[in-house]
Amino acid sequence: MNRTDRLYALVEDLRAIAPRCRSAREIARRFEVSVRTIERDIAALQESGVPIYAEPGRKGGYAIDKKMSLPPLNFTPAEAVAIAVALSQAGDQPFGRQARSALRKVVAAMPGPEGDLARELARRVQLVHLPPEQGSEIQPLGAEGISRAIEEALLRRRVLRLEYADAKGALTSRDVEPGVFLGGRGGFWYLVAWCRLRDDVRVFRLDRIAAAIVTAERCPDRPLEGFATEVPEMAVHGTLLD
Repeated sequence: MNRTDRLYALVEDLRAIAPRCRSAREIARRFEVSVRTIERDIAALQESGVPIYAEPGRKGGYAIDKKMSLPPLNFTPAEAVAIAVALSQAGDQPFGRQARSALRKVVAAMPGPEGDLARELARRVQLVHLPPEQGSEIQPLGAEGISRAIEEALLRRRVLRLEYADAKGALTSRDVEPGVFLGGRGGFWYLVAWCRLRDDVRVFRLDRIAAAIVTAERCPDRPLEGFATEVPEMAVHGTLLD
């Protein structure tokens, strides 16, 4: 990326997260240049009249004036996460960097509570990265409405009532506390949840869920780390919005 393109992209990056700030080290890592180069770029932009200012302190960094940020958009948290999932599965593609920049703008332009909710939901949607030779086609999500019920339960933090068939076809009814929506392993999607029947974390394959009902009961707070799954020889990564 030449300097002109980098200056433009730097402004767009700060606009996307306004009024939050980003440190020079973070910016340098994003653009694969030195911190000193970013500091020179920021100084040049400030001299040209771009309203970038420095936030002091350990968690400080550079921010751009709110008037340079984008107006609110009518995207829901689920819609923003859906875009992020699609981008995550697309891999390297033409205009991939611009697509990710556009997503950051969408999320940053959402009203504060909606943006925070989108980020929290994104933390609970994770994908398994497979080596190219192990990749497989995306499998069906299961019975109609199952995926939507899980999405709603994750978004509203509600207990799910499942009818679930094990590998031998035996059906059980269980109340679960949804933790993570996990996709990519063998082309299947999974729900990682706290199962009250087993009193432990369990992984449910979507195509084996016969029915899913969102209850009115709110899930107790459980650390997201408690839903981490051991996937040998595979890397699980979160869905990124910022």
